[in-house]
Amino acid sequence: MSLIDSSQAIGQIAVQLPGATAVFRRLKLDFCCGGHISLEQAAGDKGLDLQAVVDELSALQRPSELPDTGTPSELIDHIVARYHEVHRAQLPELIRMARRVEAVHRENPHTPRGLADALEAMEQELTLHMHKEEAVLFPMLRAGGNSFVSQPIAMMRHEHTDHGEALEHIARLTNDITPPAEACNTWRALYSGLAQLNDDLINHIHLENNVLFPQFEARTEQAGCGSGCGCS
Repeated sequence: MSLIDSSQAIGQIAVQLPGATAVFRRLKLDFCCGGHISLEQAAGDKGLDLQAVVDELSALQRPSELPDTGTPSELIDHIVARYHEVHRAQLPELIRMARRVEAVHRENPHTPRGLADALEAMEQELTLHMHKEEAVLFPMLRAGGNSFVSQPIAMMRHEHTDHGEALEHIARLTNDITPPAEACNTWRALYSGLAQLNDDLINHIHLENNVLFPQFEARTEQAGCGSGCGCS
């Protein structure tokens, strides 16, 4: 992860660092029309503690490499902290920016019409999905699984497929998450955040589908379904 450069224009930081827009908005730092000034100057003009702002922005940087898997419980901890909590923070700001872009640039033919609604639908579905994992499936896996664990796993796999289709829909609305040449900083920051959401959700699904779940599905296959029907 790179250090935050306080001499960099805040508009550039907003575009390059997903989540920075929420920080700038809360601190009333204009990253769109006033995005040409440096972070240092912007913080100084508002009487803000520059180091505190830098520290808050630095906390938004996310590791891109996948971790060593460790135990199932350690992997679950990682999934919840690195992906579940990040998705919960990502989506409200992306929805807000999408609504802003659709309203301000409604006459532009490249405007991603329907994007905010698509993101709201994704937020609702993903929030429910993550709750089911945290409340039902993950506690079962932490306890070592059981003969019926393949059923909720199969449901989560099906919902993962739905999440993938939602990402494809967003890609279609946004020209594969590519902003037009005339896009403002808010528009570019929106698409930068969408790109991170896309990568995060793909990695999230990968860790569950291909690393976590197979460990317990294999045990279920070896033990049979537990019903005495002889299917094993």
